[in-house]
Amino acid sequence: QGGGSAVIDMENMDDTSGSSFEDMGEMHQRMKEEEEEEEADGEAGAAEEEDGEFLGMKGLRGQLGRQVADQMWQVGKRQASKAFSLYANIDILRPYFDVEPVQVRTRLLESMIPVKMINFPQKIAGELYGPLMLVFTLVAILLHGMKTSDTIIREGTLMGTAIGTCFGYWLGVSSFIYFLAYLCNAQITMVQMLSLLGYGLFGHCITLFVTYNIHFHSLFYIFWLGVGGLSTLRMVAVLVSRTVGHTQRLIMCGTLAALHMLFLLYLHFAYHKVVEGILDTLEGPNMQPFQRVARDIPVVSNAILNTTAKAVALTL
Repeated sequence: QGGGSAVIDMENMDDTSGSSFEDMGEMHQRMKEEEEEEEADGEAGAAEEEDGEFLGMKGLRGQLGRQVADQMWQVGKRQASKAFSLYANIDILRPYFDVEPVQVRTRLLESMIPVKMINFPQKIAGELYGPLMLVFTLVAILLHGMKTSDTIIREGTLMGTAIGTCFGYWLGVSSFIYFLAYLCNAQITMVQMLSLLGYGLFGHCITLFVTYNIHFHSLFYIFWLGVGGLSTLRMVAVLVSRTVGHTQRLIMCGTLAALHMLFLLYLHFAYHKVVEGILDTLEGPNMQPFQRVARDIPVVSNAILNTTAKAVALTL
C-alpha cells in the first residue's frame, strides 16, 4: 500500500459504480418484455384497424344500397305519377269534346247534304262529341228494337250486345278505312275518320227509329235508299276530295259505301219481326195451326211373322 501497489481490491469496490451480469440480464429481460408488449399492442392496433376498415366497407356498402334503393323508388314513383297524370288529365281530351250544341246541330244537318267538291279537300270536324252521342243514340234505338222484336240473347245481355255492335262497327270500320286510306295515300287522320263515320250514323238513327215503330218493309227501303244513301254519299264525297287517283278513290269509296249500307240492312233485319210476318203471310190470319193426330197401326198376326222369318232363313 505504501509502495504504490497496482493491485485492485475487489472487495472494496462499490457495487454502484458499474453494471454486473445480473443487471445486464434483467435489463435484457425487461427490454424483451417491453418489445413483446409493443408487438402485442401493435397487433391489437392492427386488428382494430382491420375491424374498422371492414366495418367501414360494410357501412359504405349498406349506404350505397340504400341510396340505390331510394333512387329506384324515386324513379318508379315519377313514372307512376307521370302515367297516372297522363290518363287522368282531362286536358288531353278537352279539344276533342270542346264543341257548342249549335255546331253539333249544324254538322248533323251537313252530314245529310253531299257536297260535290273534288279539287280541294273538304273540311272534316276533328271532334268526337257528336259522333259519340250518335253512337249512344244508335245503341238506345237498337235496344228498343231488340225489346219490341222479343230478341233472346243466350250469351250476354241485350245492352251488352247493342253496345258491342254499335261501338264495334264505329271503331272497327273507322280503323279499316283509315288503313285503306294509308295504303291509298289519302289525306285523313284517325280522329277525322272517327268523326266522319260517326256523323254518318245520323241517317241510320233516323231510319231505324222510324222503321222499328212502323213495321212496313217498303217504308224501310225508302228510308234506306233516301236517308241512308244521303249520309253515305256525304262520306264518299269527302273521301273523294281527299284521295288522289281513280283506282284509290274507287277502292275506298266502294268499300265504305258497301259497309255502311249493309250495316243498316243488318240492323233492320236482325232485330225485326220478320219471321212473324212471314208466318202470317203463309198461314193466313184465320188458318188453324197444324196439329199432330195419332194414327192406328194394324196388328200383324204371329203366323204371318213366323212365315216371313222362315222364308228369309231359307233364302239365306
